Amino acid sequence: MEPYRFTYQKEMYKSSCEPCTKGVFVTLVRSTTVNRSINMRRAIREAVREGKPLDSFTRLDDFQRWCYYMQSRPRAGAKFAELTTAAKLLQWGDKLKNELPCFIFAVKEFGLVPRTDRDGNPVLDPEGNPFLYRRRKQSNIVHLSGMFMSDFDHLPFPPQELYELTRRPGYPWKTRLAHLTSSGEGLRLVSECIPEAGNIADQQYLQAKELGMLQVKGTTGKFVTDNSCINADKLSFCPRLDDILFADEDKLFNY
Repeated sequence: MEPYRFTYQKEMYKSSCEPCTKGVFVTLVRSTTVNRSINMRRAIREAVREGKPLDSFTRLDDFQRWCYYMQSRPRAGAKFAELTTAAKLLQWGDKLKNELPCFIFAVKEFGLVPRTDRDGNPVLDPEGNPFLYRRRKQSNIVHLSGMFMSDFDHLPFPPQELYELTRRPGYPWKTRLAHLTSSGEGLRLVSECIPEAGNIADQQYLQAKELGMLQVKGTTGKFVTDNSCINADKLSFCPRLDDILFADEDKLFNY
């Protein structure tokens, strides 16, 4: 197997967390499906924000099938039907994002655990043995990667400007990957941990402080720094190749 340093999931809710080699990473960021989903989500957000016609989106078979499914749900269907077309499209855009493959940059390996069904019963393989998979959960972490991920979303300025701050003299962290988020309005930074700086939560706090992002509010009125990234099992949705601002291909994949 090629060397790897972090893990990935094909699907956020179902897939096992497997080694993400350089080959896997390159295949995913170049994927037609990934590019289409991100492009579609951004186009929807732009059209809604600028008041453009939405017909080109509402005529799509994928969107119409999803609307049919949403409206057929016993409890939530009626409430969904009352939403505006713009609100439905934005929800669909979020669905496209949530279906993207995702990376777990802080974890090199998760332990194997039995898969269970909705009732908590073990799922069996064709031979009648428990089906084991690597579940993305804090308690299943076996080996950390030595990297941490920070998320700065809905920035009130171009995300590239924030990345440039990481290149100034004296900046203490070594960046291994920097890319735009699926909205196009945020920046994800994957950095090498500094052992003396503390745990992941400490590193993120100090990094946000160094970059002047602790009290910055974004276009949604909320703080741009995502504090949920303090969890090592925090996922990061796959970017398009064109959204990668920097990648240290050696250190990103070699532990």
